[in-house]
Amino acid sequence: MSEQQPVFSIEKIYLKGLSLEIPGAPQIFAEREAPKIDINLHTETRELEAGIYEVVVTTTVTAKVKDDKTAFLIEVAQAGIFQIRNISGQELDAVLGITCANILFPYLRESVSSVAVRGGFPPFFLNHLNFEALYQQRLQQEAAAAAPPQA
Repeated sequence: MSEQQPVFSIEKIYLKGLSLEIPGAPQIFAEREAPKIDINLHTETRELEAGIYEVVVTTTVTAKVKDDKTAFLIEVAQAGIFQIRNISGQELDAVLGITCANILFPYLRESVSSVAVRGGFPPFFLNHLNFEALYQQRLQQEAAAAAPPQA
C-alpha cells in the first residue's frame, strides 16, 4: 500500500477585517513629534472541513504621540483558505503556523501601509517577521506551561 502524497494549495486569500481609528483628528495632524508605535500580532487557525483550513493573521498597530494621544489605530485581519491533505500532527501545525502565515503576511503588510496613507499618515511598513521563530517560541512556551513545577 503506497502513502498518499501531501497536498497543499491556496484556495482563497481575502481581507477578513479592517479598521482604522483616528480619535484625535484633525488636531493630531498638527503634531510634529514622531509617534511611538506598538504592534501586536497573532495567528488563528481553524478547520472548516476535512482538509480545508482557514488561517487568519491579525495585527493591531497603535501610534501614540506624547505617550497618551493616539494618532491612529489600525487593525487588519488577513485570511486565507488552504487545502492541506495527507499531513498530520505537528507537521500540519507547522504548515498552518509557518507556511500559511508567511503567505498571508505580505498582504497584511500592504493593507496596513495602504490604510495608514489613506488615513493621512506617512506609509507605515511592518518589518518582515520570522514565523518559524515565532512558532518555535510558542512550542517552547507550551512545553514550559505543561511541565510540572520544580520544587
